[in-house]
Amino acid sequence: MAQCLAVGLVRGDKLSVDGTFVEANASKESRIPREQLMGAAQVNRTVREYLAGLEMQNPVEEPTHSQDKVSTTDPDSTYATKGGTPARMGYYDNYLVDNHSCIVVGVQATGPRLSEESRAAEHMIARFTQWQGRKPQSIAADASYGNGEFLQWLMDREITPYMPTRDAVGRTRSPFCSPDCFTYLPDSNSYICPAGQQLNYGGRNEGNRTFGYIGTRKKCGPCQQRSQCTTGPFRYLAIHMNEAARQRARDLRTTREFEHAQRQRKKVEALFAELKSHIGLRRLRLRRLKFVREQFFLAATAQNIKRLVRFLSRPATPPVPATV
Repeated sequence: MAQCLAVGLVRGDKLSVDGTFVEANASKESRIPREQLMGAAQVNRTVREYLAGLEMQNPVEEPTHSQDKVSTTDPDSTYATKGGTPARMGYYDNYLVDNHSCIVVGVQATGPRLSEESRAAEHMIARFTQWQGRKPQSIAADASYGNGEFLQWLMDREITPYMPTRDAVGRTRSPFCSPDCFTYLPDSNSYICPAGQQLNYGGRNEGNRTFGYIGTRKKCGPCQQRSQCTTGPFRYLAIHMNEAARQRARDLRTTREFEHAQRQRKKVEALFAELKSHIGLRRLRLRRLKFVREQFFLAATAQNIKRLVRFLSRPATPPVPATV
C-alpha cells in the first residue's frame, strides 16, 4: 500500500468499507460443546494450542465468538450464515478501500458477526488515519454499519457517513406516529407530540441504548389522535442514545453525494468477487485467527499489486501536435 500511495494512486479522502464471509478450513461436524474442550485437549494438539493461547491472550483483542460449541479443527472460527446460505464455519474478511483507485487500504479478520464488522471498520480507519497522517472525509457502507455507535464514532471524528441507518422495525413499519413526528425541547429534555402534549423524560434503557419519554393517562387518554399514536393508555417514545448521529445519516440519504458514494461502494463488492473467483479464496487453507489474518493480508496485497502494475504500465499520453 505504501508504494500505491507513493505514486499517487491512493487519495485517501473518500473510502468504503465492507466485509465478506469466507469459509473456514473446518467442518460443522467438528464442533463440540465448549465444556468438553478440556477433555479434547488431551488428544487434540489444535485444542491444546487454543486453550494455551486463551491464557496468554492480549486483553485488548476480543475473542472471535462466544458460541456454545467450538470446532476442534479451528477453534477460532465461527458457525454462522450470511445471505440466506446454509450455516458454515468461517470468518469475515473486512476491507477498507479507496474509492478513487479501488486500492485496499485496510484489512482485518473477524468473526462473522455484525457487531464485529463495525469494530473492524473503526480499527481500520484509525490505523489508516494514523498511517496517512490525516482522516478521510467520508466513509461509504451498507446498512449493516448504520448503527448508532459507529455513526457516533464517525461523527466525533467529523467523518461524513454515507450509509443507510439500521432503524428498528417499529420505526420503519409501525402504523403509529414515528419519532420524527415529535419535537424535542432541549431546555426541558422532553418531547412535544403531534397533538401538542408533552412527553417527559422517563429514564434510559442500557440494553436497547435508548432514552425513554412518557406521556400520561390524563393527557393521552382523551386525545383525539391517540388511535394514530398508540394502542396503550399513553405513549412511550424510545429515542436512541446516538439519535443525533443517526439523524445526520438519514439526512444525507437525500443528497447526490450519498448516491455517488453508494455507487462507489460497489467497488468493494467487486474486489470480493475477484477474491473468490480469481484468487480462489472461497475457503481458507490456514487455520486459527492469526494465520487467517495473514492469508487475508496476502490476498489483499496481491489485489493491490495487480492494480499498481496496471497503473504504472499505462502509456503516457502523447503530446498533441500543433496545427498551423
